[in-house]
Amino acid sequence: MEERKGLNVAVVGATGAVGQQMIQTLEKRELPIKKLTLLSSARSAGTKITFKGEEVVVQEAKPESFEGIDIALFSAGGSVSKVLAPEAAKRGAIVIDNTSAFRMDENVPLVVPEVNEEDLKKHNGIIANPNCSTIQMVVALEPIRKAFGLKKVLVSTYQAVSGAGAAAINELKDQSQAILNGEEFTPEVLPVKADNKHYQIAFNAIPQIDKFQDNGFTYEEMKMINETKKIMHMPELKVAATCVRIPVVTGHSESVYIEIEQDGVTVADVKELLSRAPGVVLEDQPEEQLYPMPANCVGKNDVFVGRIRKDLDEDKGFHMWIVSDNLLKGAAWNSVQIAESLLKLGLVTLK
Repeated sequence: MEERKGLNVAVVGATGAVGQQMIQTLEKRELPIKKLTLLSSARSAGTKITFKGEEVVVQEAKPESFEGIDIALFSAGGSVSKVLAPEAAKRGAIVIDNTSAFRMDENVPLVVPEVNEEDLKKHNGIIANPNCSTIQMVVALEPIRKAFGLKKVLVSTYQAVSGAGAAAINELKDQSQAILNGEEFTPEVLPVKADNKHYQIAFNAIPQIDKFQDNGFTYEEMKMINETKKIMHMPELKVAATCVRIPVVTGHSESVYIEIEQDGVTVADVKELLSRAPGVVLEDQPEEQLYPMPANCVGKNDVFVGRIRKDLDEDKGFHMWIVSDNLLKGAAWNSVQIAESLLKLGLVTLK
C-alpha cells in the first residue's frame, strides 16, 4: 500500500500557551500532517502531548531538530526564534514565527491571509506572524480599505492578560481572590517587561504593554503602528495606538476610529461589506444590545465587529468595536492558516 503523503510539521514552544493552541488547531484542521514534531526548551523536554490519539514526546529544540521538517511553527520567544529560525530555514523548513523577531525585517513577509496572502510568495524561508492586536484590526479594516480607501486609524486596545503568558493569568486570578478575601498581595508580573515596577491588574486597567519608547508610545503600540502599515502596504497611512491591559483572561477588544477616502459612505454600506468579509463576523444590532464581547469569542477563529457608527463631526469618519481570541486568530490560528495558504499556493509540497 502506498504511504500517505503529507507534511512534516514542527511546533517550537509546544508546551506554552500558544504552542498548545497551535497543536489543538492543527488537530482540528485538515492540513495533511505525516509527522508532527514537538519541540521545547530542555526544561520541558520529555513532556508527553496527545495529538490525534497518539502520544508525542516533546524534544529539546536544537538546529538538527529541523532536518526533514517542511513547516516549523515557532512560539517560544524572540530570542529562541532569532537563533533557531535561520537554522530551520537553512535545513529547508519554512518557518512561521509568532514572535516579533522578524516582523519588521524587509526580507520577511508579515502575513494575515485575509489581507496579504500573496506576500507569502516572497518568503525566503521565514514568515512572520503579526502581533495579536494588529491581526484582528487589519482583518476588519482591509475590506474597508479596498472598497472605500483608508487615510487614518486611531485604536485603543483592551487586551487580555493571556497575551502576557501563563504567569499573568495566574496573577490575575490570585490577585482577584486576594482582594475578595481582603488579603495582602504583591504584584510581580504586569506590566511585563516593565523596568522595575509591577502593578495590580485585578479590578484595574494598566495603560502600559511592553516598554515605553523615546516618543512616549510603548513598544506594543509601535508594533501595531508599524505592522499595520507593512501588512497593508501603506507606509503613508496615519496610525496611532494606545494599548491597555485589562483584567480579562482571553480575548482582546479594540475601539477603532478610521477615516476613509470616499465620500457618501453610510454605516449600512460598511455593515454590508463586513457581513461578507472573510474571517469577520458582524455582531451589530444595538437595539438588541448585540455587540462583540471577549467572553463570547473565546475558542473561535473569527474576528467579531460591531458598534459601527459614523463620527458626528467627520463625514468620512467611522467608529467600530473589534474583538477576537488573542490566542487563536491573534496567534495559533493565523499561524496554521498561513501553513494552509502555503499549501494552497503551491509553496510547499506533500511528500
